[in-house]
Amino acid sequence: MRHCVNCCIQLLPDDLHPQCFSCRGPYHSHHKCPICKGEKILFRVDSKQMNLLAVLEVRTENNESWTGLFRFKKGKRWSLVCGLIIMTLVMASYILTGVKHELLLIPSSLRYRSFSNNPALADDEYLRNLKDFHQPFLMNISYEKYYPNIKLIINTITSKVEFTTRQLPDLEDLEKQELHMFSVIPNKFLPTSKNPCWYEEYTGKNTTDPYVTNLYALYSKHFRSTFDYLRKEFWNHLYHFKEKHYRLRCLPHFYIIGQPKCGTTDLYDRLRLHPDVKFSAIKEPHWWTRKRFGEASASTMWDNNAWTYFYDNSTDGEPPFLIQDFIHAFEPNAKLIVMLRDPVERLYSDYLYFASSNKSAEDFHEKVAESLQLFENCMLDYSLRACVYNNTLNNAMPVRLQIGLYVVYLLDWLTVFDKEQILILRLEDHASNVKYTMNKVFQFLNLGPLNKKQEALITRSPASNTRRPEDRNLGPMFLLTKKILQDFYEPFNTKLAQVLSDEAFSWKQT
Repeated sequence: MRHCVNCCIQLLPDDLHPQCFSCRGPYHSHHKCPICKGEKILFRVDSKQMNLLAVLEVRTENNESWTGLFRFKKGKRWSLVCGLIIMTLVMASYILTGVKHELLLIPSSLRYRSFSNNPALADDEYLRNLKDFHQPFLMNISYEKYYPNIKLIINTITSKVEFTTRQLPDLEDLEKQELHMFSVIPNKFLPTSKNPCWYEEYTGKNTTDPYVTNLYALYSKHFRSTFDYLRKEFWNHLYHFKEKHYRLRCLPHFYIIGQPKCGTTDLYDRLRLHPDVKFSAIKEPHWWTRKRFGEASASTMWDNNAWTYFYDNSTDGEPPFLIQDFIHAFEPNAKLIVMLRDPVERLYSDYLYFASSNKSAEDFHEKVAESLQLFENCMLDYSLRACVYNNTLNNAMPVRLQIGLYVVYLLDWLTVFDKEQILILRLEDHASNVKYTMNKVFQFLNLGPLNKKQEALITRSPASNTRRPEDRNLGPMFLLTKKILQDFYEPFNTKLAQVLSDEAFSWKQT
């Protein structure tokens, strides 16, 4: 092989340049070929003579084409790799999500008591009825195979339900627990007032802020303007006698004690329109249940969660003192109004109202299953009342199952108040006939008659605190979830209907 020093191109043995000098590599001195003398070099390609420059142009174009194609394929290859990674992550998320959904219904030895996976141990009647609650397009059908396990949990809970009578505390024990309350509230009230009222001497000056220690004035921005007005008018409302100043203090004549998401706000707003009724500036001050310092707090009936903080001297897990004990000690003649609804629907409404994000029928189903497992775990070691009033359990359950156990709370209230002092209404009746329920409330409170204009204003006003549009768009709960909750609440509703002698409170037709 010989090389042309002019271009360092390898030539064939029979080329036209037999006397070319050898190429010296990339740093040769570019000697001219003595034969071609710098002219165009021809060489054979496939037995044909071709111009060297033409061949070089073709070779260069081919190299650039393949290089571009190689670069394109390389970029495409990276895109393909990235796409595969993203697809893998998406598939993994679906798998993990599915595992998470099933873990809530699978027994865990770390958190819950184990329960049988054998469907044969479940009630055959419930297994047959399961087909009636199948929603193939609205729910994950994998939940159905765990229904027997959930049914076993409910059977365990209901088998341990005992409606026992609580032991009432003595008045002396109550006084020891709330020394301040018994020191500021007198034993006798003004005879001319329907409410329990009394005069309290005010020793402050007209420049002193009377609400300097009021928690609502300090922390509630919503009522800041209200307290500004009260400060300006405070001195004018004092009773002045013999150079002393007296402040009128009152307790409510009646209480709307429960339950949340049962129409208490609507009842409150309609009662406010009656000329004989005056409410406090705050609908739910939670004075008895949470602040201790006429109200319509829907927590009054059930919320004794602070008892472990105030009176943690119980050995059996049940609170020794309840809110109603203190109310009765000061107001033995108080009147109480309770608004209830189907506890199954109440729980779903409660979930939609208080849940902050990621609300869905599927999420609600999972939270119900987890709450039932937690409640069962408590019932294995404690009594029904101990679990209902267990603050740790109530905070751990993702939905507030315990609030729907109406009869447990009602029986405790009936230990200190007579049945005639408690008016119990159903939201279903109130929604269908507002005029009937409001007249029932007016008669219970012995309120004065209304003219037609006042009655129309009260009964025809739009409903208050209805479900938000974004929550309505989520649709109803799964039928399977509804069936599970109906099974759970059924013995409590049956007992409630027996106590009230009214089958409507069993909610069997809703």
